Parts: sequence; C-alpha cells; structure tokens
Amino acid sequence: MRRVHLNELSVLGEGALPKLRLNMPAGGWFPALQDLAWSITESNLSSVDLFISPRLKKISIYPSLSWGDPKVVHDILPAVASTISALPASTLQSLFVGEDHYMVPRAYLQDSFSSLILRCGPSLTELISPIPLTGAAVNHLIRLPHLRTWRVGGPPPKYSTSLLPPAFPPLTKFILGKDGIEDHISTTQGVTPLSEVKGSLKSLEVETHLSPILDASFASGIQIFHNLVSLTVDSHCHDEDGLGECIFKLSNDDAAELAMALPQLEYLLLGEPCFENTCATTVVCLLPISVYCLKLKQLEIRFNTENIVNDLKNVSEDPRFQGLWPLPRCGLTYLDVRLPILKPWQTDYLIFSRP
Repeated sequence: MRRVHLNELSVLGEGALPKLRLNMPAGGWFPALQDLAWSITESNLSSVDLFISPRLKKISIYPSLSWGDPKVVHDILPAVASTISALPASTLQSLFVGEDHYMVPRAYLQDSFSSLILRCGPSLTELISPIPLTGAAVNHLIRLPHLRTWRVGGPPPKYSTSLLPPAFPPLTKFILGKDGIEDHISTTQGVTPLSEVKGSLKSLEVETHLSPILDASFASGIQIFHNLVSLTVDSHCHDEDGLGECIFKLSNDDAAELAMALPQLEYLLLGEPCFENTCATTVVCLLPISVYCLKLKQLEIRFNTENIVNDLKNVSEDPRFQGLWPLPRCGLTYLDVRLPILKPWQTDYLIFSRP
C-alpha cells in the first residue's frame, strides 16, 4: 500500500487499533507507504505510529472538525506536539499542514514542528504550513538545495549577508500566509530569504485574512520578482458584515509600473473587486497592462467608473499613450472587474471571458 488517508470518518471496529499494535510485524503494517494524509482526532492521535513508514515521501496534516471545541484543542495539543516531533522526516519530499479556522495557538506547535523541519533532508521540495518556525529551522530550511515551494505563516527572521548559505534554493513558488510583503524583502537590518529568489520565483501568492493595503509601496516590493508568471493577492475590502473601506490604493501609473516590471505574467489577480468607487485606477490602466504583459491570460483588478466615459476618451487622446497604441497586446481570456455603475442588488460583478 502506497497511500493511507486517516480521517475522522475512518471507522474501525472496537479494539481494532490495539490488536493492530499487538500483532504488528517487525517492518510495520505499511512498509511501502509513501503518502500519509492525517486528519487529527482524539481517537486516532495515539495510533498514528501504526501508519508510519520509513519510505514516507509526503505527509499531509489536517485539523479535524472536532477542533471547533476549544476544550478538545486544549486537551490534545500536548499529544499533537509530541506526535509531530516524532514523525519521520529524512526521506520527505512534501510536507503539508492545512489551515485551521479555530484559532488553534500555532505558536504552541512552533518548537515541535521546527524540530521536524530540522530533521528533513535534501529531498524536501515542498513545505506548506501556517505554523511559524524557529530561526534554526528557517536557517536549516533555506539550506535544503531542492526546496521549490514554501508557504510561511509568519515573517522569517532577518539575516545578515554573511549568514546566507552559499547556494540558496531557487524557490519557484512562495505563499505568504498572513504578513505583509514588506516583511519578507530586504530591509536595513539585513536580508530575508525571499529577496534571494528574485530571479527564480515564478509564483507569488499573498493569502491573508488581514488584507494588505495595495499601494505603491506594496507594488514596488513585488517588482523585484521580474520572472513572475503568477501573482495572486487574496485581498478583501469588506468583512463578512460588509464593513470596511476600499484598500486598493494603486494609481494608473502604479499599475503600469508593476506591469512593466513583470513582463512574464500570465495571471495577475489583485484581489476581489468591491463596490466602493473610490480607487485611483481607471479603465486607462488596462492599456499599459495589455501592452507590457503580452502573455497575460487572466486579470482581476478594480477601477473607478465615476468618469468612465471621459476616461475612455482621454486614453485615446493622451500623448503618453500614443506610442502604445500600435504595439501588440495580450490575448486576455478572463477579465474580472467590479463596475459600480448599478446598485449592488442589481448586479454582482462583471466577468469578461472568451474561449
């Protein structure tokens, strides 16, 4: 057997797990197991070791639905930390920890998860986890030569140039879990790992519940990744109650500079559009984006429609754009914009697409 999914719906007969442990052969029940998906529950927590193999290449860990009970979380956290610390890691290629929505104290698991990372070998290519890491674990991680995908739950420590490894792993995909992009790029205090992969990075995702302000400072931080193929910012102006203000502060010039700096983009998704008609971008921004990003396939952006008729007229007459009109443009297949021309209850948003 190569893959086992141990979840809260897995039902074993009474006494089955003790019998499995009592009669377990020397090489274990699953000596060839390579992929373990584990949904943590009270009932299976003490028996995970029965499903461990020295050949594991992928481990996926998910909080279960039962974690919605704070008492359950409090009671099992010590055992969860201990079990994570004991997981085999030397042959791992992929380590995934699912996002929880129950305010589990991730800092409690920092040491145990970091100890697991410290035992990972050069075979690790993918780490996706919201759990913060210790400085030692991050230091070890960025020295793994084949790491290509990394999702972090917090800002990595700042490094001086002398502490950086001689051969930094060429990450191709980086996912920010919660913090702003500015925490991950070079600072006056040192250099962060993300600034060292500006040439190799192909995909950057900013996943955040506390939406960042999309302004010129935010855009300038991203412009160093000139080989990006995909840029996704999961930003929302409003909370579940519809409260909040528009956080999209980019101007037309900011959008043009971003497009000019990232000519390889195929996917540019700058967050879910909102009904506020206060942003500084207008329909004018579509022209430079289409010219500078010739490979662009999907675009999600928002722009102000207060004077959309005049904006369309100005873009054709503005001397700054005269040199752009004859140039080739991208073959966009998907455009997602919010046009607050009608009331919210009359229309949701407009999506333009073609085969």
